[in-house]
Amino acid sequence: MNAPTPTASRWLLGVAVLLIALNLRPTITGVGPLLSQISATLGTTEAALGALAAVPLIAFAVVSPLAHGLSARFGIPRTVLWSLLLLGVGTVVRSLPGFAANLWVGTALIGASIAIVNVLMPAVIKRDFADRVPAMTAVFTACLSGMGAVASGVVVPISLIEVNGAALGWQVALVWTGALLPFALGAWVASMRRQPRHEKPTERSGATGIWRDRLAWQVLLYMGLQSMTFYMLVTWLAPIAQSLGRSEVVAGIDVMIYQLFCFGGSLIVPLILRGRFRRFAAAFVPAVTLIGIAGLIALPELFTLWAVLCGIGCGAALGMALSLFSLRARTHHAAGALSGMAQSGGYLIAATGPILFGALVTWSGGWLASLILVALVLIGQLVTGLFVGRDRFVLERAYSSPPARRP
Repeated sequence: MNAPTPTASRWLLGVAVLLIALNLRPTITGVGPLLSQISATLGTTEAALGALAAVPLIAFAVVSPLAHGLSARFGIPRTVLWSLLLLGVGTVVRSLPGFAANLWVGTALIGASIAIVNVLMPAVIKRDFADRVPAMTAVFTACLSGMGAVASGVVVPISLIEVNGAALGWQVALVWTGALLPFALGAWVASMRRQPRHEKPTERSGATGIWRDRLAWQVLLYMGLQSMTFYMLVTWLAPIAQSLGRSEVVAGIDVMIYQLFCFGGSLIVPLILRGRFRRFAAAFVPAVTLIGIAGLIALPELFTLWAVLCGIGCGAALGMALSLFSLRARTHHAAGALSGMAQSGGYLIAATGPILFGALVTWSGGWLASLILVALVLIGQLVTGLFVGRDRFVLERAYSSPPARRP
């Protein structure tokens, strides 16, 4: 067992974790509102750029399984530090002019770095804030959504700022999405001295058995379906809004509103995880988003209202998924293993979302088929939520059975 974290150190670590959360979304959510500018520069269609939105998700899927092993070898503090530095490199590379490949390579680096931090932060919360997991996870998720919302709303205005008669452009706007990274790095370095440097899991921590656990697969599916919904909407809401006659700036603000309500939705998770309703909370949140999608199909003129409902549901779903990593694990080692598994497989599922959405737009010439896809994904998430809502733990046999005797 770890010694309790002193109050001052705990506060410092909490601030560092939340500052890191502020940097895990802007580099991704800032892309959607700029798709029209990027497509004009590259000479391709916005639908084809659906693949760009899938790049970080594929990186999440590929790199997430490595996070647990890296943290065991180098310790969580150093692993997170190098990941944040890689995030800064990717942000700069993505916006370097001259080569279209920079956009794709930089986006892949961003995805790889965020993947590792995504996996390790729930383990840190389980380890150092075990008595406040739902509340700390809710605030962490709110920071994710809130700064992601700000990025979506301001990248287009930043790109349109004129200097010496020329607009700054989408490259400068995307560099801005990493503006808070130095603060997160500084806070994390300051907190590193008080954190355990090496925490190698014990043989019975269950990391190797997590892929054979049925509940873990259910959490993985829930994570994947909620992420698939979020990334389809955050990528395509702006183009949908523009097709309804809204300007590029207003469409960016629409996406910001969507994510601001993601912020609000994430904060309700600790409330709905109380009492008897706790059992059905995971199924309730996708139902809210489903109402928003149905409204977007039937009454698109009320676009802002449906964006608000989708934001509340998606924000709560992300908070629920991140909470499940801790709530369905008995130790922070098991939480880290579950987080790595669920995010790896989950983001592999999610990566198909923006691509399928864009393909359906190209095939049908409209938004209806793509929005029906979102609705079907939400129904799948709702059904999965009925299973993961039961009060159980992953690797239950590993912790309940006695260790094997040595000969």
